[in-house]
Amino acid sequence: MSVDVRVRDNNVDGALRVLRNQVGSTLSAVRDRKEYKKPGVRRREEKKKNTINSRRNSKKNSRMSSRMSSKKYAG
Repeated sequence: MSVDVRVRDNNVDGALRVLRNQVGSTLSAVRDRKEYKKPGVRRREEKKKNTINSRRNSKKNSRMSSRMSSKKYAG
């Protein structure tokens, strides 16, 4: 397995972030294929993961919308 990441303008932090995302998705795919899961179990886990991500995203969005509606950002 070979992963290549280019560093642009000496931005090592950005390259590390990209590398972690690439390696993380590869490792999770390998982990998923390691053992057989019944289709129902796979669906339940996917639904659980999506619920967690949905709550996280809605929490982020509500924080951002409340910040944008404050007097500091009002147009």
